[in-house]
Amino acid sequence: MNSAVIILIAAAIYAGMYVTYGRGLQNKVVKADPNRPTPAHRLYDGVDYVPAHPMVLYGHHFASIAGAGPIVGPAVAMAWGWLPGLIWVWFGNVFIGAVHDYLALMSSVRYDGKSIQWIAGKLMSKRTSMAFELYVWFALVLVIAAFAAVISGIFVSTPEAATASLLFLGVAVILGYLLYKVQIDFKLGTIIGIVLLIIAIWIGFQYPLVASKETWYIALGVYVIIASSLPVWILLQPRDYLNAYILWFGLIVGGLAFIVVGLKGVGTFTAPAFTTWSANVVGGKPSPFWPTIPLVIACGALSGFHSIVGSGTSSKQLDNELHGLMVGYGGMFTEGLLSTIVIASIAIYGYQVFADAGVSITASNWGQIYAPQVAGTIGKVTIFSKSYAYGLNDAFGVDVKTGTIFASLWVSAFALTTLDTATRLGRFAWQEIIEMVNGPEILKNKWIASFILAIFGIYLAWGGSWLIIWPAFSGMNQMLASIAMMTASLWVAKVQRPEGAWKWAVLIPALFLWITVTAALAWFLVVIKPGFWVSLITVVGLILNVLLVFDWYAAWKKPAEEYATA
Repeated sequence: MNSAVIILIAAAIYAGMYVTYGRGLQNKVVKADPNRPTPAHRLYDGVDYVPAHPMVLYGHHFASIAGAGPIVGPAVAMAWGWLPGLIWVWFGNVFIGAVHDYLALMSSVRYDGKSIQWIAGKLMSKRTSMAFELYVWFALVLVIAAFAAVISGIFVSTPEAATASLLFLGVAVILGYLLYKVQIDFKLGTIIGIVLLIIAIWIGFQYPLVASKETWYIALGVYVIIASSLPVWILLQPRDYLNAYILWFGLIVGGLAFIVVGLKGVGTFTAPAFTTWSANVVGGKPSPFWPTIPLVIACGALSGFHSIVGSGTSSKQLDNELHGLMVGYGGMFTEGLLSTIVIASIAIYGYQVFADAGVSITASNWGQIYAPQVAGTIGKVTIFSKSYAYGLNDAFGVDVKTGTIFASLWVSAFALTTLDTATRLGRFAWQEIIEMVNGPEILKNKWIASFILAIFGIYLAWGGSWLIIWPAFSGMNQMLASIAMMTASLWVAKVQRPEGAWKWAVLIPALFLWITVTAALAWFLVVIKPGFWVSLITVVGLILNVLLVFDWYAAWKKPAEEYATA
């Protein structure tokens, strides 16, 4: 297979579905109205409810949902060969992920920016809301654990990225001050921010910051507590907006590079298209690609975390209902294109990266040693960053070391946004849980709520094995997506009441996902037998998941007339 063909097919699929299926959802299902005031205007508070420029919000939403997920998941799933992962990325993205993200965002907008778990309680029962909140909180603990492990690993292997990432935070604060306090022109602020970003990257290349993995765990723990408690305009909005430029630049350059190498005739996939039904992936044990691939590939195809972002921070910042399609639907497609580039790059240069690390791998033993070697010897981000760098070198003559550092910086910048956004969202969930049980007021304090979540997540990352933590996070995450989709299916069928078969466009993917991920998590517990805390979180998640399905079925049987419009 040629990389140019794959990249162009992906671009055509996403562009075509955006203007057809996406606009159908906007006009027929959501019935978006540009004249209806959004919660960002009606409930403005200057902290969480703040209307944002559509490009700023797209940047925040995209950077928050992307993280390392669309890169790490497809990179690990290459153990089964490039074809199974690519099929799941395209299928999952178009028919599940993008629909899920857009409806979670817009249903929240119609309910005052409330979370998807609050909406589940509104449409089903109070018990549902409590179960959903608990589920979300536990899932976010695993998000923090997984992404703290990713970022600390990148900072240790590529200290240039650590320096630049820390400087980015200062640049974001400067931009936030200029835009919201000085109120300079938006375009001028963007230019200043991009120039400062370039300077930060240059300083990072000159002065790499070397520290141990444990040091970075502590630093990340302190950072997320502070970042998740500050008003969104100080750090979150401007940082995510600027990060989006890094990703767009990396996407455009990477997409062009793999088209060019394809046209040059050096972009032929050399990795096997398919290896074996049960590659050694999760915990280094034979893992069947169904239902395991949906467990491993998260954000590139679909992710429940996106529903928490969409209904947690993005819905509170949407300036106009028509912006929702670009933010929610378009953000997910951009992730799918990124994952496509990841798969193409490793499919072409994977053998070369293994050879650089002194690891002998062939098509016959690829399924057995690929994932364990990537997790141990090579690095789960490095397999992509080096492959990407080789592509830039072959296409444009960019030095391989420079390309590798840029790719590592690219991943770490987005993983940081996911990490602190997850902590902020976990803080929201914790505060809502304490409110439901009439708990002590002190536990609702934003600093304390963030501290509890961060400590638990960092503790799991500190001692967790990578190939255990990532599937556990992904499993809880994908289960969350199916529950969010089922909640959205109720909202669509009972409240929005679209004509024709549109309600089935939500319900069928939700049921497919629920069956797949329930089977995957049960397999994970029985076969992999993870450690005590990960097992406990997974068991709690499965129990809550079954409870939620019972509540959903009871609500589905009720006539639509019992539900008020929103």
